[in-house]
Amino acid sequence: MNSTIRRWFASASSMRHVMNTFAPYLGAGIKATHIADDFSTATVEMKQRWYNTNYVGTHFGGSLYSMVDPMYMLLLMRKLGNDYVVWDKAASIEFVRPGKGRVTAHFELTEERLEEIRQATASGDKYLPEWTLDVVDESGEVVAKVNKVLYVRKKKARANS
Repeated sequence: MNSTIRRWFASASSMRHVMNTFAPYLGAGIKATHIADDFSTATVEMKQRWYNTNYVGTHFGGSLYSMVDPMYMLLLMRKLGNDYVVWDKAASIEFVRPGKGRVTAHFELTEERLEEIRQATASGDKYLPEWTLDVVDESGEVVAKVNKVLYVRKKKARANS
């Protein structure tokens, strides 16, 4: 993570501010409503507006995916620190039912999952952890299921020059 981005994401409140003013989030009407101080959880929501509604009157699918796209990568980068490479590797989305009104997604990185990742990458091998999360409407009904795969590898130690 470069120094400017590291500074922007130095705290949960600054990360939330950056996310909420980031053009793709702003343009789709997506808002990060919560990022835990320890970066273990986050919640994003999107209210239905004319600019994120598709031809048939429901949430545009691209906006539904956009609301969940960066969060696991960003949270994991903050939790693991600068000794790890973390990238988005793959994703898929299944649209379960028409999304209308306000939709929400919640992200969680448990200590058990972090330990699993640290152990799997301790030797320098890559690891491809997966998460499945739901985007839900105001009544708690699942609108979309998203599967995210990240690429994680511990950085090689630099030789002293």
